[in-house]
Amino acid sequence: MKGKIAMNLHQLRFVREAVRQNYNLTDAAKALFTSQPGVSKAIIELEEELGIDIFSRHGKRIRGLTEPGRLVLASVELIMQEIDSLKRIGKEYAAQDSGSFTIACTHTQARYMLPKVVQAFMQKFPKVRLSLLQGNPHQVAEMVQRDQADLAIATESITGVDNLITLPCYQWEHVVVVPPEHPLLKTKSVTLEEIAAFPLITYDSAFAGRSKIDHAFELRGLKPDILLEAIDADVIKTYVELGMGIGIIAGMAFDPERDKNLRAISVGHLFGMNVSRVAVKQGAYLRSYIYTFIELLTPTLNRKLIEQAMSGAKDNYEL
Repeated sequence: MKGKIAMNLHQLRFVREAVRQNYNLTDAAKALFTSQPGVSKAIIELEEELGIDIFSRHGKRIRGLTEPGRLVLASVELIMQEIDSLKRIGKEYAAQDSGSFTIACTHTQARYMLPKVVQAFMQKFPKVRLSLLQGNPHQVAEMVQRDQADLAIATESITGVDNLITLPCYQWEHVVVVPPEHPLLKTKSVTLEEIAAFPLITYDSAFAGRSKIDHAFELRGLKPDILLEAIDADVIKTYVELGMGIGIIAGMAFDPERDKNLRAISVGHLFGMNVSRVAVKQGAYLRSYIYTFIELLTPTLNRKLIEQAMSGAKDNYEL
């Protein structure tokens, strides 16, 4: 039709980035290496072609999404995801054993669980550029949602996040770490009351199953003296070695050979079992070596199970 403007991918990218940049078109333009007037003009042209307002405005400034705008954004996200998948398919078949791979994970995973897995992976795929991004569970989930990472690894707190498929990797329990000769070592089965009698050094509330620790004490009506909170088990162990209190850390973070100045007491019977999970974006195209990485991470998962989960059967598999 004469005068009709053809919809294009640039317009869709501009809409998506405007939302990601909290409706600031100047920031959206910077993120996409273009001009603010160009972004504004393209969005208006798209609105005219669709016959709706995607954004609500106050003067010339956009303030948020309209009701039809929310539906448009959902479609835009799907379209852009399919475009990304097409690009990845081309790249994979051009080079099966090379490319980039970004993992978002918590400090505990990066420090204690991933080193041997990463080493084995790099031996299999030396041409792959591997990057590790660290954050709390909410942050690593968001990195996958925003396509900043291919997968995330964290505790079960990343379940239920929109547009993510999560699968269990492995189970672990907390341990109490104490100096040698500590009185708790003489107890056959340590209790919450005995633990609460000492100053505690443990994880920040966003990390490594801390919510389970808090919940267990709350159920017993106990208010332990939390002396120090950290995101790093090595920090916790350092302050325990100084005699400032007892620590509660993930069992995977204790190594009898490395931590010779400490002793560990299993407390899974008090705080329950924790499950670390791997998360990928729903509908994402995963390159072959990403499936291999997940299989190295946990032998209980394989490509068939992962593909089944991504096709919608995500609730059919648990440890």
